[in-house]
Amino acid sequence: MFALKKLPLPLMMVLLLSTSCLSDQQFAEKMSKSLKDNPEIITDWIKANPALFIQTMQEAVADAQNDMKKQQEEAEKKQLLDSMENPLEPTIRADEAIRGDKDAPITLVEYSDFECSYCARGFQTVQALQKKYGKNLRFIYKHLPLSFHQQAEVASRYYEAIRLQDHEKAFKFHDMIFADQRKLQNGEAFLKELAGKVGADMKRLAKDINSEEVKQRIAEDMAEAEKFGIQGTPGFVINGVPIKGAYPPKTFDDIIEELKSRGRLTL
Repeated sequence: MFALKKLPLPLMMVLLLSTSCLSDQQFAEKMSKSLKDNPEIITDWIKANPALFIQTMQEAVADAQNDMKKQQEEAEKKQLLDSMENPLEPTIRADEAIRGDKDAPITLVEYSDFECSYCARGFQTVQALQKKYGKNLRFIYKHLPLSFHQQAEVASRYYEAIRLQDHEKAFKFHDMIFADQRKLQNGEAFLKELAGKVGADMKRLAKDINSEEVKQRIAEDMAEAEKFGIQGTPGFVINGVPIKGAYPPKTFDDIIEELKSRGRLTL
């Protein structure tokens, strides 16, 4: 008699159970009972065919990963289409710092963390979009400092305190952090250095960084991000459509083109 345990496991199970005509449910029940009563069927086969077992497991994992990726892509596509029909509405406050034309048809809102390396990539994407769309795009920076980044929250407070003095100085401060992000490990010494370079009133700054007004502003941004389901950084909302992650400019371009094709955006 040939060595049954050297057969591929699925074929082995079929041979063991193919003694009569069975419905799918009966087949499954009989297979389950057989494996329960004789677990050595699997263990002996694995021991006899370790390389084939590893290969089979690797293929199964790859298939599962591909299936999960497809499901995620389909879910994201559905969410994207839904958000175009029911766009998110970020709050744009009367004193909001806006980079670009305040009446621009494209509104790009970012929820970001000054210490996040992915946000540095997001910064580069924003720059590319500003260059491409020019006066057609307005950019608003909002805060989502993550708890495990030690300097993120204090950097947000410095930005907001500078914004109270001058919006353009706040954006210059923003740019300088992302241009030299690694120096954030130096803590407030680095933040004070940048604040001085952009021309902030340091005496007023020292007072405002710990004010309730500044802290409340950051808390409002974080609450809005949570409401929109944005948990990681960077997160974006472009004309009501959420983009969660440091995606390249093309992702934003595609959304803009889709909005144009649906008559929801005119440039």
